[in-house]
Amino acid sequence: MWQRFTWYDIRVIGHYLGMLVLFSSVALLAPLITAIIFQEWIPASHYLFSIGLSLIVGSALRFMRIEPGRLNRQQALVVTGLAWVVLAFMATIPLYLSGHYDTFLDAMFDGVSGITTTGASIISDLDHLSYADSMWRFVMILLGGLGLVVVALSFGLFGKRSGASLFVSEGRSEHVVPNVVQTAQFIAKLSLGFILVATTVLAIMCAFAGMEAPRAVLNGLWLAISSFCTGGFTPMSASIMYYHSLPIEVVLMVLMIIGSVSFVLHSELWKGHLNVYFRDVEIRTMFIWIAVMTLVFAASVSAGSDFSNLTTMLRRGVFMIVSAFSTTGFQNITTNQLTTSLTSGAFLVIAALMAVGGGAGSTSGGIKFNRIGLIIKSLVATVKETLAPDSARVVVSYNHLGRRILSPEIVKEAMTVFVLYVVTYAVGSLVGIAHGYEATQAIFESVAMASNGGISSGLCAQGMPVSLELFYMLEMWAGRLEFVTLIALIVEVVVSLDPRRLVRRS
Repeated sequence: MWQRFTWYDIRVIGHYLGMLVLFSSVALLAPLITAIIFQEWIPASHYLFSIGLSLIVGSALRFMRIEPGRLNRQQALVVTGLAWVVLAFMATIPLYLSGHYDTFLDAMFDGVSGITTTGASIISDLDHLSYADSMWRFVMILLGGLGLVVVALSFGLFGKRSGASLFVSEGRSEHVVPNVVQTAQFIAKLSLGFILVATTVLAIMCAFAGMEAPRAVLNGLWLAISSFCTGGFTPMSASIMYYHSLPIEVVLMVLMIIGSVSFVLHSELWKGHLNVYFRDVEIRTMFIWIAVMTLVFAASVSAGSDFSNLTTMLRRGVFMIVSAFSTTGFQNITTNQLTTSLTSGAFLVIAALMAVGGGAGSTSGGIKFNRIGLIIKSLVATVKETLAPDSARVVVSYNHLGRRILSPEIVKEAMTVFVLYVVTYAVGSLVGIAHGYEATQAIFESVAMASNGGISSGLCAQGMPVSLELFYMLEMWAGRLEFVTLIALIVEVVVSLDPRRLVRRS
């Protein structure tokens, strides 16, 4: 029996959604301050307007229920699902006002891409975007990469009780410490620490490359945020190729790898538990998967002519592999090289890397390494059961923060999400093919959107069909929420539409 929402539920959801919208007005201060510092008065007016609008909308939603009480699990799922839509819409307003988008839908596409850390963009004349608007693009990446709920919890916005339900509904089931607020604060502090150190290093590199000090600092900050949060946005339209710097690419690869590892495993390293870290099923699956895909990629690329040179293959290939499996979306080759110079095998390897993605509880998207590892363990268990005597009891264990027994419930969860991703990749591919695009490109683009990988084969561009643009936005949203929250939201909305079922409750 599906639970139907009452007016009380709707008012509670509105309250907590309003708190998140109000919180977004604080994030808008970053581009506003940037605009004032660099005397960009027109962008400053855009962000003042956006802040005012966020305050009005957020306050109106919050006053739907003054004292809402504790969120239950169903309410938390809806709040989380709607938050990514509402905040993406609010984030779109200053982007559209920048004048760098042909339509509001194009700006919305970039807003969704930024908040979900996909990194695909259809902006016009990115190289001449104001500092304030550029800052906002990377603030979106930071909020989306850490998680809207995690960032809000780190500021103590919801408290422990309601925060726990929201934390789980955003796809994070593991805590670094028992207290969910302290867990969110640990994630925020660790992330800001990595970003601060990386900003310093990258700013120095940019300064040595000839940039003026303020621009070097901003580029260092933006690249650090985008790489650690696996967001994929870059300050310039040429992506990472703009910098022509191997040291910068190396630093970015290190940050992308760090960002693709679970925060829970980072905490184990912080505690000095190296054995727990390296024995974890997620880490071992990651090493094996990347090693196999790298060998396949190298064999495929070496068969071509454009990247047969060892030095070129190492620099371009390794960077693209790291960018793909971390679902960051950076490119050090052009889109034309991606689709024409790479062999079809190498092209599909990049897609496969994005499809699987990084670690669970990290900033990466995709199916996740731990689910792949658990599914493989389940296959091993099936083979053992087939070969074992009838009287034998087969027990398969795996390591994740200690030794655990593989249960049917864990396998079911992993298989459910795996199937949902694969089905979405397939449906998205068919949608692209139905719009007249070549099959391999349609497959690649669908995987890039649903996995939040962001590396585009050229289908995401200005003037793309509106229906395809909307579908890709849906894929980005679904992939970021890992489907379960989205499906629960849709079910709750559908079963609650009958006005006879909406019962007023005090």
